[in-house]
Amino acid sequence: MITTTIKEQDLHFKTSEDVFSPDHIDQGTLTMLSKVDFTENDRVLDLGCGYGVVGILAAKMVSPKNVVMVDISNDALELARENLIINDVTDVSIYQSDGFKDFHESDFTVILSNPPYHVDFNVPKSFIEKGFNRLRVGGKMYLVTKRKEWYKNKMIHIFGGVKIWEENGYFVFMSIKNTITYANAKRK
Repeated sequence: MITTTIKEQDLHFKTSEDVFSPDHIDQGTLTMLSKVDFTENDRVLDLGCGYGVVGILAAKMVSPKNVVMVDISNDALELARENLIINDVTDVSIYQSDGFKDFHESDFTVILSNPPYHVDFNVPKSFIEKGFNRLRVGGKMYLVTKRKEWYKNKMIHIFGGVKIWEENGYFVFMSIKNTITYANAKRK
């Protein structure tokens, strides 16, 4: 069990060796969360939720009904469901999905992800491209990685711009969806 405080919220997480960062909250995730200012009206997607750190923190800071958590791993989702109960935020929606393939909610104001970045770029490419279409205008996408150039270029290509923080050996990227749609931008 991991017990921690993030953004003045006391949190408890059951983990296992079958999930990412089972012994401590990942430093990249913590770095990303330090850059996010949640508002009470946010509609938040935790994309690749693992055992639930980002989504559960968001649920504590906004309404649990405004939070969606998604992961491909059944092991991670089982732990996330237990952690929702442990942290008393049971109204969060949770889906098993390979990225955006098996769930269709949209109109998010914030999408947060610590995507797998040690292999190829197929997963983050999909997260960024499809995430753009799931955000409402003015919505923000945050990603954290240890790589910079590919993510910077992809976020600029899809969103038209990106803000980048470098901290603790990680890069946090934040892009805002403006009124120009990705589909229209592709046609130009």
